[in-house]
This record gives sequence, C-alpha cells and structure tokens, in this order.
Amino acid sequence: MDARRLSPEAQADLRRRVVYTVLEDGKKRAEAARIFGVCRQSVATWVDAVEADGVRALAARKRGPKPQPRLDPGDERGIVRAIRNDCPDQLLLPFALWTREAVVALIEKRTGRVVSVWTAGRYLKRWGMTPQRPVRRAYERDPAAVTAWLEEEYPAIRARAKAEKALILWGDEMGLRSDDPIGRSYAPRGQTPVVQATGKRFGCSMISAISNLGQLWFMVFTKKLNAVLFIVFLERLLRVAGGRRLFLIVDGHPAHKAKKVRRWAAGRADRACGAPPSGRCQTSRRSPHGAPW
Repeated sequence: MDARRLSPEAQADLRRRVVYTVLEDGKKRAEAARIFGVCRQSVATWVDAVEADGVRALAARKRGPKPQPRLDPGDERGIVRAIRNDCPDQLLLPFALWTREAVVALIEKRTGRVVSVWTAGRYLKRWGMTPQRPVRRAYERDPAAVTAWLEEEYPAIRARAKAEKALILWGDEMGLRSDDPIGRSYAPRGQTPVVQATGKRFGCSMISAISNLGQLWFMVFTKKLNAVLFIVFLERLLRVAGGRRLFLIVDGHPAHKAKKVRRWAAGRADRACGAPPSGRCQTSRRSPHGAPW
C-alpha cells in the first residue's frame, strides 16, 4: 500500500493506528511497519512525535508548498513598472541587466522584504517575463520623432510603394566578430560551458536590407562604411531587384547622406530622392536597366 495516495485524513488515521499498535499493543516498531506496510523510519518518527507532543502531532496537515510571502499590489505594480522602464543602474542597483538577483535587490529596496532568487523567479514568471538576450539601442534615439515618422511619413511611403508596385526595404549595418558567443548553451549549474576558439580573432561588418516580407540582401566588408561602399551596395541591390522599384529606408549614418550618394542619385534624371525631416532617407529611382532602388 502506498500511503502517499491516501487522503490527509486517511493518512492521519493510519499513523494513529500504527502508533497505537506500538504503544498500546506492545508491538515492535519493525513489526508494526510490516503489518501496516509502511516504512520503519516513518513508524519511529510517528512514535517519537507522539511521545514528545501527544496525539495532536499526528493530525492531518495541509498539503503543498508553504505559502510564499505576497507583495502588496501597489508595490508589485511599481516593481513591474521599474523593470519595464528602467535599467538596474538607473535605480542605483549594482547590476547592469535585470536578473533574478537584481529583482531581489529591487524588492528589498522598495519594500524592505527579503526574498530568495527562486521566489523572484516565480514573481517574474507570473508577471510574464522571461530571460532574453538584450538588444542595443542608441541613447540618441528620439522615441517621439520615431513615432511621428511611423504615423505620418511612413504611411505615405507605403501608399506610394503600393501604387507603384514597389518593394519597401529597411537598411542597416552591424559589426561581426569571430569570437562572439551567439546564443546560449545548457551546462551543469556552476560549470560555464567552454567554446574552443583561436586567439587570432578577426571582425568584419555587414550592410543589409530586409523587406516587409522577410526578403534579405546583405554585403560583408572589412573597411569602414563610407559613401563609396554604400553606393556599391545600392548598385548590387539594383542588379538583384528584378526590375521592381525599391524604397530603401535607412538611418542618419553619414554615408547615407553623403554628397557622393546624392550625386549618384541625382545623376539619374528619371528618378527622385527625398529626405524626410526625421533624418531617414527614402529613395525611389529607376536605373538605366530598369532596376529600381
């Protein structure tokens, strides 16, 4: 018989019967364990508990984990808001990213309550938060200008692209390193996984353009991005566009706004180029071969 499958009341009754058999009937603990099909160590624990605290020590108890201390709803909302809107160092916490340890420190600072990292993990799960690799975002980013551009200027670009059956592309650049440990790897706790790599590190850069449909074009280079390299990339886009017009949207990098790039665009009399006030450049042109960019 597996006593763990019994209800709490049935388990309490079983414990009383076992202890009665030992203390009243004079059975040995091992014999009582064999009669009732329970563990001998459990019999010893029950008998010792009754001898110390009486029969009440055998009463049924509520199952499940011990209840965790709950945060005040107001404190909880403030903590969630802080995690979503701020970095730990902005709140004068000795952390660069939000980890469970950082959340523990934040809870203690806001409420004076000390919780374990496991409790902090359960809070984060209940708040719908998961561990993720952070993305970099420039401090110079102007959220208001971005929102205005998306709500006012981009709809006009999208409508024009639809009317002209053009393809909208979003351009950007990034750096690549040979020793960059992309992704995560599971390993025993406390044993950091090791990636074998050479000490001869190298790097390069990539410029890419992706469409709203997920089509991607890219070019890898080792030099610093300048107007000449950007024009090379634009020329390659022209060759692979298949005759479609392209609306290329880029940020305010100097190479995107260089005079050489503007002259390259202006040299095609049948094309037009406009630069919105947001600093992004929208370009719609047709090459001599009919390929747009």
